[in-house]
Amino acid sequence: MTDALGKPVPRGMVRLVKDGKTVAFAYAETDGSFEIRSSDSGRFTLLGSAAGFLPAIGTDFYGGVNDVLQQDVVLAANTVRQEITVSETGIPTPLPQLTSPVTVIPQEAMDLRTGVVDVMRLTPGAFMVQTGQLGSVTSLFMRGGNSTANLVLIDGVPADDIGGVFDFGTVSSTAVGKIDMVRGPDSAMYGTDAGAGVVTIDTTRGTTPVPQLNYEGSAGNLYTYQNRASIGGTWSRLDYFGAFSRIDTSNALPLDRYHLTTSAINVGFNFNGNTLIRFTIRNADSVQGVPGAWDFQGVSQDNRQADQDLYSGATLENWFKGKWHNLVRYGIARKREQEQEFAAGGTFLEDDPGAGGPGNVGNVVTIRGANGYTATGQVQLYTGNNYDQANNLDQLYYQTDYSFSPHFIALFGFRYDNERGSYNDYYTDAYDPDFDFTEHESTQRTNFEYNLQFQGEFWHRLFYSAGGALEKNHLYGIAGTPRLGLSYVPVRPSAKIFHGTRLRANAATGVQEPTLAIEFQSLYTQLLQAGDTEDIEKYNITPQGPQRSRTYDVGIDQNILGEKLTLKVGYFHNMFNHQLEGVDAEALNQYFGLDLNPSVSLYEAYVNSLAFSAQGAEVELAWQPRPHFLFRGGYTYLDAKVLQSFASDAVAANQGEPTENPNIPGVPIGALGPLVGARPFRRAPNTGYFNAQYTRPRLTFSMTGAIASRSDDSTYLEYEDLNGGNTLLLPNRNLDFGYTKLDLSFTYALKHGFTYFAQFDNLLNNQHIGPIGYPGLPLTFQTGLKLQLGGR
Repeated sequence: MTDALGKPVPRGMVRLVKDGKTVAFAYAETDGSFEIRSSDSGRFTLLGSAAGFLPAIGTDFYGGVNDVLQQDVVLAANTVRQEITVSETGIPTPLPQLTSPVTVIPQEAMDLRTGVVDVMRLTPGAFMVQTGQLGSVTSLFMRGGNSTANLVLIDGVPADDIGGVFDFGTVSSTAVGKIDMVRGPDSAMYGTDAGAGVVTIDTTRGTTPVPQLNYEGSAGNLYTYQNRASIGGTWSRLDYFGAFSRIDTSNALPLDRYHLTTSAINVGFNFNGNTLIRFTIRNADSVQGVPGAWDFQGVSQDNRQADQDLYSGATLENWFKGKWHNLVRYGIARKREQEQEFAAGGTFLEDDPGAGGPGNVGNVVTIRGANGYTATGQVQLYTGNNYDQANNLDQLYYQTDYSFSPHFIALFGFRYDNERGSYNDYYTDAYDPDFDFTEHESTQRTNFEYNLQFQGEFWHRLFYSAGGALEKNHLYGIAGTPRLGLSYVPVRPSAKIFHGTRLRANAATGVQEPTLAIEFQSLYTQLLQAGDTEDIEKYNITPQGPQRSRTYDVGIDQNILGEKLTLKVGYFHNMFNHQLEGVDAEALNQYFGLDLNPSVSLYEAYVNSLAFSAQGAEVELAWQPRPHFLFRGGYTYLDAKVLQSFASDAVAANQGEPTENPNIPGVPIGALGPLVGARPFRRAPNTGYFNAQYTRPRLTFSMTGAIASRSDDSTYLEYEDLNGGNTLLLPNRNLDFGYTKLDLSFTYALKHGFTYFAQFDNLLNNQHIGPIGYPGLPLTFQTGLKLQLGGR
C-alpha cells in the first residue's frame, strides 16, 4: 500500500471483496506490505483505506484457490483523480511518477459526447482542426508538430494510416474506456510515427458480477439521431463487453449528410490469477457528403466519402511472482477509404477561361480572412476524380519487463510490422467521354524494432526513465531514438498550503516514415518508375530518409491549497527536421545540383529538406473547493517557425519572385505551404480551455470552453479563379479565425435506471471553428434518455 509517489502507507486497511462482501482483510505493515489469504476463488476487488487518504477501489481481478497474486493499492490524498497509465513507458505507472507530460481522459468525460474531438481539445498542447462539420476530417497538431506525427493506438494496435495519417472525426466515443495523450515524441517506446505525440484509446471492459445493459437514445436539431447499446460483466474467469451505436445527421450544409456505425468487443479470460488472454475488436463504418470549401464556392459539390476501419488484437499476458511480466500481442488494422464525385455543382460554362474549355464554376463569393484581407470572385470546380485507398497492418509485439527492485525496472520489447498499402485514382472527363485515366500504386513495408527501457525511483522522491529503440525500417534503414527523463519531488504533498512540489525534465527523439502519397511522389520513386536509373546512380539518390524530431521539456507541478488546488507549468522546445516536402525540378537543380535527364517529366518530387521549430509553454490548473465542484483550465503558447524549405513558394520568395495576389501587391504568399520564417499552417499560437462541473448523486452540470487564437493558413486557390489566376489567394498570416466554443450538458437520474440528459454544443453559434473556407456547425443540441439494467 503506497501513495501516488510510491511511499509506503503503514497501518492502512485492505479488504478483499467478492460479490460485494468482504471475505478477508489485512493491515499494512510499516513498509506498506500486506498479505491476505482466502480459500475462495472467483473475481475479487481490493479496497484500501487509511487516515488522510481517500478510499481506493482497485480493478477487479480473478484469483484461483491455489493462486499467489501480487496487487498494489495506491491511495490518493485528494479528490482530483490520480490515474495510472502505461502509455509513456509500457509499465503501469501513477501519473505523479512520470517524467514526461501525459493527459488521461476518463470515460465519464466522454459520457454525453458523440465523438472524441471535443474532449481532446481540453488537453494542453493539443490543437484539433476539423475541416468541416460532424464527421469531417479532423487532425491533431501536437505541440506544433505535423498532423501525421502522432501515433494512434487502439487497444495497443496502431490505428493510423501508413505514415501517420489519422482522422479523429470518424472516431465515436462508444466503448471508449479512456484516452491517454503523451505530449512529445516517444519513438523510444513505440517506433515510427511517434514523432510529436502518442494517443492511446482503450476499449471499455466488463467489471460487474451481474450483467449490465445500457441503452441510450437521443435526438437533436439538424435531423440528428443517435442510438447506442452495450452489455458487459464478469463471470468467473471471464470478463466481457460489447457495444453498438449509430448516429445520423444532415449537418448544416447541403449534401453533407453523415452517418457512423460503430461496434466494439472486449473479452478477457483468465487461465489462472497470473495468466490472461484478451481479445478486442473495433469496427467503424461511415459515409459522408463532401461539399467542399463552402465559403470559397458558395455551393456544395455532390461528392461522397466512405470509410471502413477495423482494428483487432489478441494479447496474452503472464505475471510471475509479481516481478516478471511477459506480454505478446498480435494485432491487425484494416482501413479502406473511397471518395466518389458525382457532380461539381455550381454553374456550367461552355468556355471556362481558366480551364481552357467547358467547366463548372462556383458562385460569386467574397472570401474574408481573419487578417482583414478579402477577395471576390468565382472558383473553378472539378469533378470526375474518384479514388480509393487501403492501409493494412499486421503487427507482432513482444514485451518482457522485470522489477529487480523499486529502484530498477527493466523492459525489453520487439515489434514487427507488416504494412501494405494501395492507392487507385480514377479520373473521367464529363465533357470528353473518350478520356479515362486510371492510376494504381501499391507498396509493402516490413519494419523491425527493438527497444530497451529502464525506470525506477529513490527515496520516493526521485524518479527516472531512460531507454531507446533501434528500428530497421523498410524504406529508410536503421534509425536510433534515445530518451531520458527525470522527476524530483523536493516537497512531498500534504494538506498544508504549498506542500507538494514536483520538478520534471525530459529529452526525447522521434522518427516518422512517409505516407503512401508521399512515397509514390518521392524523387527516388518517380525516377525509378521513369526508368532513369542513370540519374539515381549519378547523384546517389536513395528512398526517403526518416523524418526526425527531438524535444526537451521541463516543468513544475505545484499543490497550492493542499491538493485541492494544483498548478502545472511547463516549457517545451521541439525541432522537426529532415521533413518531407515537395520540391520542383528547377529548385532541385539550383539547390541540390541535380541536373536531371530532361526526358523525365518531373513537376514536383518529395525530398527531406523541410525543417521547423516549435517551442512554447503550457499551464494547467485544477481546483476542487468542495466535493461537488471541480474546475479545470489550461493555456498553451506556441511559437513555431519554418527554418528551412525548398518548396516552390519558398524558393520563389527567396529569389524575389514570390507568389502574390495581383490585387494585393507586395505581399508574398505561400500558396501551398508556409514561407521560410513564417508559422506552419493551422497551428494557433494561443489555445486554451476550461471546464466547470457540478456533481450530485442524481444531478450533474458541466460547462466546457475551448479557445484558440488566429492561425496562419492558405486558401490553396493557386491558379483557381475564373481566369486561372491567383486573385483568390490571401496572405497567410492570421488567415484562420480565432474562436471560443462553449458547450453545456446536464443529466438528471430518474427512477428505475432511467437518466435524462441534454447536450448543447457551440452556444455562441461560432461557425469559424474550422480552417478558412470550411464553416463549422452552428449551435446544436441533443436530448434523450439512458437506461441501465443490472450491473450490481
